[in-house]
Amino acid sequence: MLVLTRKPGEGFVIGDDITIKIVEMKGGGVRIGIEAPHDKKIYRQEIYDRITMENRAAAQWNMTDLDTLSDNLSVGIKKK
Repeated sequence: MLVLTRKPGEGFVIGDDITIKIVEMKGGGVRIGIEAPHDKKIYRQEIYDRITMENRAAAQWNMTDLDTLSDNLSVGIKKK
């Protein structure tokens, strides 16, 4: 992990297309500005972690669910 010290108004660049700038520091918090192409997805860490957790949960199949899905599909095919 790279750790930098920056003052308000200072910033840094990631690659050729992302600029991070320190906007304000007050009350133990830091406000940052991010300039990046619109096709880059930018998430707060806690949101990204939640998305990742929900994606992992959605990708896990319970065998009972698969059996039910299979039964429902075979019933639907027989009706045709």
